[in-house]
Amino acid sequence: MAEWQRLNLNDFKTMREQGLVQVVDIRDGASFTAGHIPGAQPLNDGNLEAFLASADKTRPLVVCCYHGHSSQNVAAFLAGEAFQEVYSLDGGYSAWAVQN
Repeated sequence: MAEWQRLNLNDFKTMREQGLVQVVDIRDGASFTAGHIPGAQPLNDGNLEAFLASADKTRPLVVCCYHGHSSQNVAAFLAGEAFQEVYSLDGGYSAWAVQN
């Protein structure tokens, strides 16, 4: 089973600029609609099965939540679902939004 890692905002920015990562946002739908990291896709109980079936599990995956706490549990779950490189974004969307 693969391990997940925490990812700081600076490293996340670099990885995004290089087009290396896919981003999933686990916040509620209203929060996602109000604002999200460009290119992020929402991930929830309603679309989890489809995501697991279609996602590129070889491409680095970053999980984003509100503040970087809930994403750690989801990152651990996804690492157990054969994703090779999984990260939890430190500070979550709120930290990202402050810098952007």
